[in-house]
Amino acid sequence: MKTMPHHHYTPFTPVKLPDRNWPNKVLDKAPIWCAVDLRDGNQALINPMDPERKLRMFNQLVTTGFKEIEVGFPAASQDDYDFTRQLIKENLIPDDVTIQLLTQSREHLIRRSFAAIKGVKQAIVHLYNSTSPLQREVVFGMGRQEVIDLAVEGVNLIKKLASECDTQIRLQYSPESFSNTELDFSVAICQAVMEAWGATEDNPVILNLPATVESATPNVHADQIEWFCRNLQNSQAAIISLHPHNDRGCAVAAAELGMMAGAARVEGTLFGNGERTGNVDLITLALNLFSQGVDPKLDLSNIQEVVDTYESCSGLTVHPRHPYSGELVFTAFSGSHQDAIQKGLRALKDSGATGWSVPYLPVNPDHLGRQYETFIRINSQSGKGGVAFILEDKYGLRLSKELIKDFSQTVQKMADKSGQELQPQEIYDAFINRYITPNNQVELISYENHPIPEQESVCRLIGKLRRGRDEIEFTEQGSGPVSAFVSVLERVLETQIKINSFEQHGVGEGRDAKAVTYVALTANKKQPCLGVGLHTNTTTSALEGVIRAVCSSL
Repeated sequence: MKTMPHHHYTPFTPVKLPDRNWPNKVLDKAPIWCAVDLRDGNQALINPMDPERKLRMFNQLVTTGFKEIEVGFPAASQDDYDFTRQLIKENLIPDDVTIQLLTQSREHLIRRSFAAIKGVKQAIVHLYNSTSPLQREVVFGMGRQEVIDLAVEGVNLIKKLASECDTQIRLQYSPESFSNTELDFSVAICQAVMEAWGATEDNPVILNLPATVESATPNVHADQIEWFCRNLQNSQAAIISLHPHNDRGCAVAAAELGMMAGAARVEGTLFGNGERTGNVDLITLALNLFSQGVDPKLDLSNIQEVVDTYESCSGLTVHPRHPYSGELVFTAFSGSHQDAIQKGLRALKDSGATGWSVPYLPVNPDHLGRQYETFIRINSQSGKGGVAFILEDKYGLRLSKELIKDFSQTVQKMADKSGQELQPQEIYDAFINRYITPNNQVELISYENHPIPEQESVCRLIGKLRRGRDEIEFTEQGSGPVSAFVSVLERVLETQIKINSFEQHGVGEGRDAKAVTYVALTANKKQPCLGVGLHTNTTTSALEGVIRAVCSSL
């Protein structure tokens, strides 16, 4: 077996804390939540949110119950500045919600930040600078005292500007890369920040301790937090906050143990969106508390609404197996699981008990606005998840999202009409008839794909189409065969075609292997049309998928 180059990596040095107390603690209340979807989450998107989507996300966060929301980095982004001003000018911030904005410890950025929040009732100014040895020495070329001085200068300016405005300003300080900073230095710089601010129990500083890069196991993170809390003087004048990232896949666990170790506040995002592998998932964290009988202080009674807003605003999708929130987490495909759940539900009903205790279901789906369903068997009560499962499990077809949504309506009509359970073969035959079987309006007779040597990214497509009784020969160039073929169809059919999505995967193995292509397009700016190609040749599959989609619009 090939050996991985593990010798390039050094184990993380554990914290010397033999008398740690956090393992004996039990989480019995929710933390102060701060949602950073509009800043940390937004900067991690391929296509950052526009003002309309930002506002939709902000409103969803407010509806869900977040009282502290980081709205952006207005000094570094004009979009963030404009959005912050929009929230304030249009009076869109509820009185019980505090917006938070991020700034580096640089004078012009801090002054720009205060300009952004002019007129708001209350705000958290989130100051940060990098503190880890790697950042200090390699990125900034600074020593410990220089880094402390930089932070204190920023605090002094924020304190001055706060005294000159009508906004109630709270200070938050983050020693960036706390997870990789020497603990004694983390305490020293945070102590200096507290002293510069004049922190008191009535006017505490939020000390946010980010696992900017998750570098150790969650228990080590908890040791770091407990060590910090123990060694911080005047700790009653500080609110200890966590900002875990998920590089090791342990952000939720790290946050839970960090709260056990003394933190009272958590920053994160819906479903864990963020740079690299993401931030801590606040939804999972909150519902973990909920499942233990703790009030999460968030309203997640309609989890699908939160999912839909997140997906439409971020352009990302919630995995179907995502804890609590995924489409399939309350669906049992195993017959034994189905049997146990059904018996558990029956016993719960018969007993009249108010507590929840059902095999395989840690929380009641009803409490999240979800219903328990099994999708192995399809009838008039089944949903799109079941249709997708049948086609993938039985026939290897991993339908695109558009196809699942569209085809499930066809299956629903079939089930309503028959009034009986639909068998997998019936569903498969209906799929083939709707998306693959030719409708004889336009047919691809033959084609040849010729690369053009002198133009690396261009090919020439030569072939023949049949439209009605007419045969049409064509020659077209494009960046690929699909691009060239779309141009042919636009000319022949006198229409404008825009491909919205294009997905392809293999089905079967060996001689039976085929390529299936799912195409969604619009012709003449009408409603999206769907088509599927299925062929042993990947290019033919792609062209057939395009032509089936186009034909469905004719």
